[in-house]
Amino acid sequence: MTWLIRAIAAQLFTMLMVGFPQGAIAATLDLCGLKPTFTEDFHELKVSSWKMDDNRWIAHTPWAGDFGDAAFANPQPDFPFTLKDGILRIEARKGENGKWQSGLLASADPWGTGFTQMYGYFEARMKIPKGPGTWPAFWLSESRPKGSPPGVSVEVDSIEYYGQFPDTFHSGYIVWDGIRHTHSGDGHVEKIPSGALDADFHTFGVEVEKDFMTFYYDRNQIWQMPTPKEHQHPFLVLVNLALGSGWPIDKTPNPSFLDVAYIHVYERDPSACVK
Repeated sequence: MTWLIRAIAAQLFTMLMVGFPQGAIAATLDLCGLKPTFTEDFHELKVSSWKMDDNRWIAHTPWAGDFGDAAFANPQPDFPFTLKDGILRIEARKGENGKWQSGLLASADPWGTGFTQMYGYFEARMKIPKGPGTWPAFWLSESRPKGSPPGVSVEVDSIEYYGQFPDTFHSGYIVWDGIRHTHSGDGHVEKIPSGALDADFHTFGVEVEKDFMTFYYDRNQIWQMPTPKEHQHPFLVLVNLALGSGWPIDKTPNPSFLDVAYIHVYERDPSACVK
């Protein structure tokens, strides 16, 4: 998830200074024609460390790949996940040993058990943490169960937010080539009022179709691009609060919180009309 900032840092710096050029904005997303397939409203949280069993989430990436400057913790009483009034709170905290820990949820485990979906609309409603060094994200990754041969995998980032820059967030995709150990992709920087994302809840969504991927902020289209031809496996859903991504965390608030109101997934069904 770090390639976008590091690979085109100079370009992003220019965008941040002069503003990202905006194209025509499509109409607000209409949920008519979309059928719910995964509805997580966080009235309860069923999460385990690694194996799905009768749970709904695991607390690590299925490929056991931590990233950033905070280790993703196993679920413990009151950390890193808590629920209150239907809101999931993911906490990043620095321990007495000076090391940070935080939380991640993934909807499928290393064996491919859990929720995955090839195409559809994926949306989260979240309140973003304030402060430099925070790095929350809502994203999709193709499910490749244990034992799968090395190959190409697609990641789609509905939102990556870098607390160093409170007036933007990033969307994009990455094609990871597990054979050549290379990656490629593209991204979009969305300009927002400074501090808007930590002041209130907002929705972040992406619809993946066979031909196009369309990205939404508060259900208004912000970017569209062709679906990578490499997309050949269903996506699992992930949400996390990471830290760093190359930016210093010496001024990151301790603790920091990502609040998630819901995660919903839909598929296209012309007979469906959801309001």
